[in-house]
Amino acid sequence: MPWPAAVVAAAAVGTGTAVSRRYLHVDPTLCVGHRLCAEMLPELITLDDFGYPIIPPDPLPRQLGSLVRRTVGACPALALTVDGTPGRRARRDEARPRTPSG
Repeated sequence: MPWPAAVVAAAAVGTGTAVSRRYLHVDPTLCVGHRLCAEMLPELITLDDFGYPIIPPDPLPRQLGSLVRRTVGACPALALTVDGTPGRRARRDEARPRTPSG
């Protein structure tokens, strides 16, 4: 599902570029459906029938960068991430250093 045309058009105003090279991801293993993300960022995030976020796989509009960062930081389950990788599911544990067992 692409971004609404109004969001892309608004993002292009004054920036010269409508979208960034950043992508918003949700880790389905961490998300418990608080719905806060959709309340904070209804321009980008919709909810499925069970209250879990649906995030389009498109690059993020530049104009919404600060709202996206606030939304990611406000997620009570820490299930949202932003990175430069399109079309993948976020996994918070990928960024954590692994310690050798034994």
